[in-house]
Amino acid sequence: MDFTLSIDWSQDWQAMLGGYLLGSIPFGLVLAFIGGYGDIRKIGSGNIGATNVLRTGNKPLALATLLLDSGKGAIAALLFTYFFGPMAGLLAGIAAVVGHNFPIWLKFKGGKGVATTLGTLAAISWPVGLGAAVTWLIMAVVFRISSLSALVGLALAPIYAWYFQKPEVAVGAAILAVLAWIRHHQNIARILKGEEPKIGKSKKKES
Repeated sequence: MDFTLSIDWSQDWQAMLGGYLLGSIPFGLVLAFIGGYGDIRKIGSGNIGATNVLRTGNKPLALATLLLDSGKGAIAALLFTYFFGPMAGLLAGIAAVVGHNFPIWLKFKGGKGVATTLGTLAAISWPVGLGAAVTWLIMAVVFRISSLSALVGLALAPIYAWYFQKPEVAVGAAILAVLAWIRHHQNIARILKGEEPKIGKSKKKES
């Protein structure tokens, strides 16, 4: 994509609003109810994302959540890129992540945005999205800690973007990485203490 630094607020505010509303759809919560597990916020970590849905033991449901959560970031970025241009697409993707993290429908208490961020990055620049996803996978195989894998993958995304894309994309990736690290502050504390649960193990409800 050919990015420029210019921002057209007459269009870009629509992209950000649309991206936010799309990102606000709590697919994990909806699928958990459909699957008969009740309110996913009362299970495991209380998060509405795919990792917590996996704690129900229903892998297909967790996979569906992962695909839908990543898909809403990708769709927001691609849709508004098509209508308004690449910068609007980038802003819409970032807004989708904000919507997932702070959904208006759930009193602004949402997830941590990893899947939605990966979907956004993949739509904006597939090499960047692929690089972040492969980094996550390698870290997950080695350390089996989902949060650590996500933090490392997203931290490296701006570097991948700087190499494969233009500085605007790197800045956008950096914003998403910072947001993810802020949302994972409790996970970071547990990682430093050696208390973060590994993939496939249950987790008690956070207070």
